[in-house]
Parts: sequence; structure tokens; C-alpha cells
Amino acid sequence: MNATYRDRAEAGAVLADRLSAAGDTGVVVLGLVRGGVPVAAAVAERLGAPLDVLVVRKLGLPEAPEVAFGAVGPGGLRVLNEEIAGRLDDAEVEAVVRAETAELERRERLYRADRPPLRLDGRTAVVVDDGLATGATARAAVGVARQLGARRVVLAVPVGAPEAYAVLSRTADEVICPERPADFGAVSRYYDDFHEVPDAEVVAALSGGG
Repeated sequence: MNATYRDRAEAGAVLADRLSAAGDTGVVVLGLVRGGVPVAAAVAERLGAPLDVLVVRKLGLPEAPEVAFGAVGPGGLRVLNEEIAGRLDDAEVEAVVRAETAELERRERLYRADRPPLRLDGRTAVVVDDGLATGATARAAVGVARQLGARRVVLAVPVGAPEAYAVLSRTADEVICPERPADFGAVSRYYDDFHEVPDAEVVAALSGGG
């Protein structure tokens, strides 16, 4: 199978062409760290919109970290799936929240540098990632964007699993996902270049140097 996209920048250009938000002065493009940031940078450049970063950390069950019971976002925001979180006692929940909040704050300090805290009051937030597998992080990001005051939340991903797309279509106001192959597999299948994005690349993109 030939990859759909050469790299994340090309994927972002494709997304930008699909976004109806172009020209809306209330738009802010938010890259999910880390892989979503190079995609978001290309989207923001094409749309002439500001680029920012949305740091979201999944809260995983202690015995099964890949199963998310919620997420934490900037400023102490917390989104919980009560059905799954209900399997844990309060002390277990707080222990996971503390650990993930510490990592979130570390990344926020690194990526935000001297820029002010993220404010989305009354704006259209275009949340961008490099792909949609389970959709857990994207669902959390949409919830965090709403808690940060976004008027409208658009999720934009170059490729996604059909099941995750269906779930997110009920969560976000709009989902832009050009490729939804039935035999999805993994996000990396759809890129020629799917390198692990280092912190330095994220910082460079956010400072306009990426």
C-alpha cells in the first residue's frame, strides 16, 4: 500500500483545503502535542490563523493505562468518563491525576515559554492531530477546548478509523477527516515520513521557526 501523505506538513495542507473556517478571524488552530503540531502549523499557515498548542494528558486506569477514564488539560481542567472512573476509588483517581498533571505542566512550561495561557473565549477552535486511532485523546481535547470557552470546536485529522470518526462526529461540532479506510490499522501506515516529533520541533513550530 502506498502512503497517503508524504509527511505531516503535506497532510496539514490537505486539511487546510478542506476547512471551511478559512477567513474567520475568530479561528485559532490548536496542535495536539506532539505529532499534531507540525500538521497544525501547516493548517495555520494556509488559513492565516494563529497557531497554539493544546496539551492534553489522558488519565489511564492503573492496571490498564491504555484505557482512558478521562483527561486533564491546561489550568487544572479535568474531563472524566464517570462510567470508567467509577471503577476506581478517589485515591486512585487522584494519584493518576497528580502524575499526569505534573507531566502536563512540564510540557506547558516548555512549549508555552513566555506566551500567555491559552484563551478560547468565543472563538472557533480547530483542534488538529496527525491521525485518529481510538479517538480517546481527541475526545478529551474537544472537551477541554469547550471548557476553555470555545464557541465552536472543529476536529481536523488527515486520517482516522471509521469507528473513532463516528464517535467524534457526535462530540465535535464538525470533523474534517479526508481518509477513513475500513482496514485502518495504524496512523503511521498513511505517512511516508512519520518520525517521532521531538520537543524541539514543537517549540520551533510554535515560535514560527518550524
